[in-house]
Amino acid sequence: MTNARITLVRDFTLGEVPRRLFGSFVEHMGRCVYTGIFEPGHPEADEKGFRQDVLKLVKELGPTVVRYPGGNFVSGYNWEDGVGPVDKRPRRLDGAWHTVESNAFGLHEFVDWSRLAGTEIMEAVNLGTRGVDAARELVEYSNHPGGTYLSDLRKQNGSAEPFDIKLWCLGNELDGPWQIGHKTAHEYGRLAQEAGKAMRFVDPDIELVAVGSSHSSMPTFGEWEHTVLTHAYDEVDYVSLHAYYQEDDGDVKSFLATAVDMDYFIESVVSTVDAVRAAGKHSKHVNLSFDEWNVWYQRGLDTDDQPHNVSKGWREHPRLIEDAYNVTDAIVVGTLLNSLLRHGDRVKIANQAQLVNVIAPIRSEENGPAWRQSIFWPFARMAELARGQILRASVDSDKYESAKFGDVDVVDVSATWDEDNGRVALFVANRGLDEPADVDVSLSGFVVGRVSRAEVLRVPNGKDRFATNTLEGGEQVGLSPLTGVTVTGSRLRFTLPALCWAVIEVEVTRA
Repeated sequence: MTNARITLVRDFTLGEVPRRLFGSFVEHMGRCVYTGIFEPGHPEADEKGFRQDVLKLVKELGPTVVRYPGGNFVSGYNWEDGVGPVDKRPRRLDGAWHTVESNAFGLHEFVDWSRLAGTEIMEAVNLGTRGVDAARELVEYSNHPGGTYLSDLRKQNGSAEPFDIKLWCLGNELDGPWQIGHKTAHEYGRLAQEAGKAMRFVDPDIELVAVGSSHSSMPTFGEWEHTVLTHAYDEVDYVSLHAYYQEDDGDVKSFLATAVDMDYFIESVVSTVDAVRAAGKHSKHVNLSFDEWNVWYQRGLDTDDQPHNVSKGWREHPRLIEDAYNVTDAIVVGTLLNSLLRHGDRVKIANQAQLVNVIAPIRSEENGPAWRQSIFWPFARMAELARGQILRASVDSDKYESAKFGDVDVVDVSATWDEDNGRVALFVANRGLDEPADVDVSLSGFVVGRVSRAEVLRVPNGKDRFATNTLEGGEQVGLSPLTGVTVTGSRLRFTLPALCWAVIEVEVTRA
């Protein structure tokens, strides 16, 4: 039996839970848009072509902000192609994913969809093949009330009121040789500085995200952030991070510990950002936007310089990276969410990539059903319950040895305190493959009442870590009640099954 002691103190907090941590990502890639969120003619599509079965699952998942339209796609995208009468929009070749883009879905459609979904928009501009002029014109088209050519064109295209998009990405992964318009850090830093300045001349209230490293193994990691921010620190509010993880060669222990790598990545970028702040004598803090993250099995990829699967011919919305997620993947996603929440004092935005079909928590079939993948559940529960203050968790856990990360806590946790609703929520994972874990939680400074919720990831047959939810097999992986949770005074005790993720919520008042 594994043991873990967790101490939570009411007054030891990191600050408010950033609600934008629970973001998602819609890119014109594979079947994320077409036959994902948008499929005219589907039995459950509305008059605008939005799939209502998918939209229902999106609302249940609970993303707060959605990044659009890319991703690699945006670095070759002309935003003007996606506005105006649909029958007059041009068909284009998309070099990022080697597909044909019909442009039947564009900015207006995404704004309409996001309003139905109840999500904020995080819009990306093309700083690959385009630059300052296109970026500022897109802000004017989207946000200016009227009386200019571009704002009146928006009205002519059916949107009398401004879109009022406040969160903008200054390009995507431009440190990567695979990116259309790949740049050096100096080239990108100057472009981001000037594009951001011009965009703010149009709308001074927008927030801007500078491109950071595509992953922490990039040869320019650290140097890239430092150089970019040396140019653009005053113009931007956030710098981005991207990371994807997979189980390599059966090394499940390292895979289960990948949140350790996310911790390192975040803390390294914070150090770099703050070094630029100190050297430049800047007064403001630039925070972090982890705007691409997930489990992604990148097997059979072409070369190190092209870390993305592409289709073999020029087709519209082919199937691309439609990973079927298992129980183990869901537990890893839960621990990655824990890492993001534990760093919520500096990570203010995060976007799981992507929303539907493409490495996604939701799957759909053309002219068919939609369903939840295993990774849906940790995201949905944390998006629902992680509110109020982030509690600093002191964890004393038994450890196991991993090949990549050394000794790692078997039990991983994050916690929040919602004083308005009188709830403490714990999000816990047992990384142990074979043994259950006895967990003892001390809630100092609280009067603890009843357990209002206790759920654990349901594993078919109690052991199958490779179980998935599929069209043919249905939703085998979900949530079930976690029994045996007890409260004694200010202590909470429970036992986690081997290899599991769980959420426990208790009623509390101030002591």
